Amino acid sequence: MRNRLALITAEPTVADLAAIDREWPLIAAELDLLDAEITLLYAEDHGGPTALDWRRLRRAEARVTRAAETTARTDPRRAA
Repeated sequence: MRNRLALITAEPTVADLAAIDREWPLIAAELDLLDAEITLLYAEDHGGPTALDWRRLRRAEARVTRAAETTARTDPRRAA
């Protein structure tokens, strides 16, 4: 039990922080995509999504794709 507690309260290592830093562009792009999808869902209750809502969704999807490709190129563990 004591080892489990140590794992939970342990600070992130330098390697952990570096991994988060490498993946942050993908995380941010995925958050933008989620926000665009939520906007579309709420728009259904207010007359439907606008052309701008759909454009925002397509751009967010493209950003996720680009960020995923970049992350795969810079992180050898994700290349497989």
